[in-house]
Amino acid sequence: MAQQRIGILTAGGIAPCLSAAVGCLIEGYGRLTPSAEILCYRNGYAGLLRGDSFTVTAAAVRSVGRLLAFGGSAIGNSRVKLTNGEDCRRRGLIGEGEDPQKVATERLSRDRISILHTIGGDDTSAVAAQLAERLSAEGRPVAVVGLPKTIDNDIAPISLTLGAHTAAQESSHFFSHIVNECTSAPRMLIVHEVMGRHCGWLTAAAALHYRSGLDGREFLPAMGLDRRRWEIHGIYLPEMRWDMAAEIDRLQQVMESVGNVNLFVSEGAGVETIVSEMEREGLDVPRDAFGHVKLDRINPGKWFGEQLAVHIGAEKTLVQKSGYFARSAPPNDQDLCLIRESAELAIGEALAGRSGVVGRDGERGDRLALIAFGRIHGGKPYDPNCEEFRRLLAEIGQS
Repeated sequence: MAQQRIGILTAGGIAPCLSAAVGCLIEGYGRLTPSAEILCYRNGYAGLLRGDSFTVTAAAVRSVGRLLAFGGSAIGNSRVKLTNGEDCRRRGLIGEGEDPQKVATERLSRDRISILHTIGGDDTSAVAAQLAERLSAEGRPVAVVGLPKTIDNDIAPISLTLGAHTAAQESSHFFSHIVNECTSAPRMLIVHEVMGRHCGWLTAAAALHYRSGLDGREFLPAMGLDRRRWEIHGIYLPEMRWDMAAEIDRLQQVMESVGNVNLFVSEGAGVETIVSEMEREGLDVPRDAFGHVKLDRINPGKWFGEQLAVHIGAEKTLVQKSGYFARSAPPNDQDLCLIRESAELAIGEALAGRSGVVGRDGERGDRLALIAFGRIHGGKPYDPNCEEFRRLLAEIGQS
C-alpha cells in the first residue's frame, strides 16, 4: 500500500475549534498510520494556490495536543473562493489566465495528496467538493473529508457545528461584563451585537446561556442590584418579524420603569433595511469575495441603536460587539468532545477512500456521520418559534 500523504487546511473566519481540530486530526493519524506524511497548507486555500505548506514533523506529532488549548488556527486562515478567479488574481494567488481550481488540483497532485481535510463553513465544503469531483474526473482520486466550522451554526443538515457552543458561551460571558455599564449613566441603552448574518442561532443561544447565569445570581434591590437592570429586554434575530412601533412603546415603558434597556441583536437583523437605505441614497454597499455584505462596514448594531435611542429617550447608547471575542476563544469541554469524535470519524472515512463532511446529521436522528457534499448547504435558519426561545421571549415580556 502506497504511503498516505495527507493535506490539512482551515478556511474562512476563525472559530473556537480550528487549532483543536487540526491537532486531533494529526494525533489520530499519528496513532493509526504513523508512516503517513501530513502537510498543512498555510492560510487555507491561499496556501494551496501558492504551494505554501509545511510537513508535520514527528516531534510535532508528539506534542500536537498543545493545539487543543488554543483558539484561532495555528496554520492560518483566509477568505479565498476558488471560483472567484478575479479575486484570486487581484490577491496575487494565480497568474493572468489561470483557473484557480486547476491551480489547486495541480498543486494537490504535485504534493501527491491522497487525503485532504478541510475545516471550514459551507463555502469551504462547497469548494472542497468541487476539487474532489475535478480530481476524480481527471483520474486522480483524492478523499476529501471536511469538518464543519461556523459559530452561526447555520450549515444544513448539521445540528451543531464545531465551535458554536463555545461561541455562545463566550458571547454570554462577554455580555455579563458589558451589562455592568448600565450603572455608568442614567437612561442607558446597551446594544449587544452578536455574529449571525442570516441565522439567529448564536444570538438566541447566547441569550439563553446569559439568562441561565442570571438565575444563579443573588441580587440586592435595596442597594440598586435589581435583576431587572441586568435583564435582557429585547432580542432581535434575522428570522424574526416585529412591529417596530409596538417595540418602541414597550421599550419606552422598560426605560421608565427600570432606568435602562439591554438588547441582544443579531448582526443580520435589519440588514435588508440598511442596505435598501444605502442603495436608495446612492451609496456603495461593501461586499467580500463571496458577495456577502461586509457587516462590520455597515454596522447594524450602531444603526439599530441610533434608531431606538431617540424614541425611547436614551441619554447614552453603548453598542458592543462580542463576535471577535467569542470566535477567537479556545474550545470548551463540550466542543472538544465533539471535535475529537468528529476527527476520529473523519480519519476513518478518509482512510476508506470516502468523501463528504462529518457532522451530526439533524435529518437522520442527529447521528454523527459522513454527510454527502450534495446535502451540505449554508443559510440554515434558526426557528424562533421553538419552545425554548418562545418561553424566553415570554419571560422578558417580548411577544
